[in-house]
Amino acid sequence: MFVFGFAVLFKLFSIQYLQGDKYRALVETRDVQNITIPANRGNVYSDNGGLLATSIPKYNIAIDAVVSPTKKFEQFIKPLSDSLSKYSGKSSAYYEKSIRKARVNKNQYLLLAKNINYTDYVRFRNFPLLELGAIPGGLIVSQKTKREFPMGAIAQRSIGYERFDDEGNVTRAGIDGAFGVKYLRGTDGKRLKQKIGKNKWKPLTDYNQVEPKDGYDVYTTIDVNIQDIAHHSLLGQLEYYEAEHGCVVVMDVKTGEIKAISNLAKTKSGEYYEKRNYAVWESHEPGSTFKVMAVMAALEDKVVDTATVVDTKKGSKRFYGRTIYDSHHGGFGKISVARALEVSSNIALATIIDENYSKKPEKFIDHIKDWGLDKPLGVSIKGEGDPDIPEPGDKKWSRNALPSMAYGYNLSLTPLQTLTFYNAIANNGEMVKPRFIKAVKEFDEEIEVFEKEVINKKICSDKTLGEIKEILKNIVVRGTASKLYSPNFSMAGKTGTAQTEYWMKDWKTNKRYISSFAGYFPAENPKYSCIVIIHKPSTKKGYYGADVTGPVFKRIAQKIFTDTPLIDEVKSLDVKVASVEKEYNQFYETTKTYKTIMPNVVGLPAMDALALLENMDVKVKVKLNGNGVVKEQSVNKSTKLKNNQTVTLKAS
Repeated sequence: MFVFGFAVLFKLFSIQYLQGDKYRALVETRDVQNITIPANRGNVYSDNGGLLATSIPKYNIAIDAVVSPTKKFEQFIKPLSDSLSKYSGKSSAYYEKSIRKARVNKNQYLLLAKNINYTDYVRFRNFPLLELGAIPGGLIVSQKTKREFPMGAIAQRSIGYERFDDEGNVTRAGIDGAFGVKYLRGTDGKRLKQKIGKNKWKPLTDYNQVEPKDGYDVYTTIDVNIQDIAHHSLLGQLEYYEAEHGCVVVMDVKTGEIKAISNLAKTKSGEYYEKRNYAVWESHEPGSTFKVMAVMAALEDKVVDTATVVDTKKGSKRFYGRTIYDSHHGGFGKISVARALEVSSNIALATIIDENYSKKPEKFIDHIKDWGLDKPLGVSIKGEGDPDIPEPGDKKWSRNALPSMAYGYNLSLTPLQTLTFYNAIANNGEMVKPRFIKAVKEFDEEIEVFEKEVINKKICSDKTLGEIKEILKNIVVRGTASKLYSPNFSMAGKTGTAQTEYWMKDWKTNKRYISSFAGYFPAENPKYSCIVIIHKPSTKKGYYGADVTGPVFKRIAQKIFTDTPLIDEVKSLDVKVASVEKEYNQFYETTKTYKTIMPNVVGLPAMDALALLENMDVKVKVKLNGNGVVKEQSVNKSTKLKNNQTVTLKAS
């Protein structure tokens, strides 16, 4: 007894002091815990209520084969096995054997179904034995949610997501990522579960200790029809030109609402997918689309007017030891400022800006700053790129910096920044902030509404604005974008072709370009603005903006106004059309006159003839051959009809 007592004391000492840390750690990870139940993430909708992203609940169904009393177990094991057999197609004997074996082996978690939808989950809950719940039925339900995108890969990056890796790092992209934490995520719930081995947890009750609260729904500005048009227009051009990547954005001129945004990049296999949000993130040298800003600055300062003549020489001109070239072989000679922008002369723009701002470049830079092009737009989508506008004193500033900036080099902007400026031109000078979201709702209740936000009330004088609008229209009519001109549909905009990676040693043997087109449509009363950027198209097929990106712009513009449904308010339904009224009166008179006599139905629509004959006082059997308008009738007009008589009509 003494030895036994000593052993007990030694064991207590060992547990308390020698192995204390180990057992205290086990207490921390005890067998019963409140497990987090993720809330259903809110839905993301298009501007008209179409579903863009939603969380679909998925369920795993298992059974605790031990918890049921023997009487209940034996009563329901066969009906349960039969129900499982009907669901899966496996034999009832297979399920009965598996469940009985689990009971013998004290298995508290036997998986019956995995990743099933809500309808099947409800079906399982009504199966014999399982309908009794966790106790005594042994039902174990675990739920998770899966994010689904009804539009597939279209705009998936822009619609966005929130993803966690194994180390807990989070990636938040697009609209879903921008508004996930504040609106979409919701509040997680808690449920008491018991650890039953092999890292599996079994609910102890049929209810949650804390019910999860679903996230709010976000209503975006995206128009599904326009998004589809923009995506496929860009995709087709990227594939044809074998380009590296590209983007397109369509914006509502008045409100700044983004109606479509597509970003596609080529994979190693040659297919295209949404890799990054280039429209928001990628800052690059804009090339000739920036020439519009340069001319506007000069017009505002009245250092030139649209009729001022500029000598572009014979297509090349030296600036501070560096030669600038025009794309037109032999040059444009002496041309006006307006014509210089229409034909996109590098030499003309460099000359205008250098001659008038070289002694005081800050004056030119101040215009860019006043337009807000030196800082990000502050859009809701995360990862917006930073513009780069050099100033005197910067490392990259030189005497050539200013003439280079005049035609879109030595500075960088994001596509969305460039579009915002062109949208302001279309919007009579009012610059509005691009907007991706309209409202946040809980069911039909509005939680928060997002209104138009004005960045700059007036970017320039009405005189400058009118002159620039006319030039942008003429660029399509007779300038670099004349290939896009259509007498039936007016557009205005500017082409852009910029060299990229020209600082790399292999550029001369492997030239790379960025093609762009920015503008708005219709030209007279703009509804939408649009920018298209395509990086590194195959130079064998073409690289100029008019050839590569211009057609995408035109296709989007024309399809929006031909394929997108328009909704017009009907002010009055009491509208009478003379021809319709006459036709109706004739039909009505015929139905009153011919009750037992065969009428003349030749020339009537087949459906009207059927209705007329089948509603006579005499029952007749009508046999119709063909469809459309009645050409022949088997019974002559004015013939007395008999009950059950057959009348054959031929229609075409």
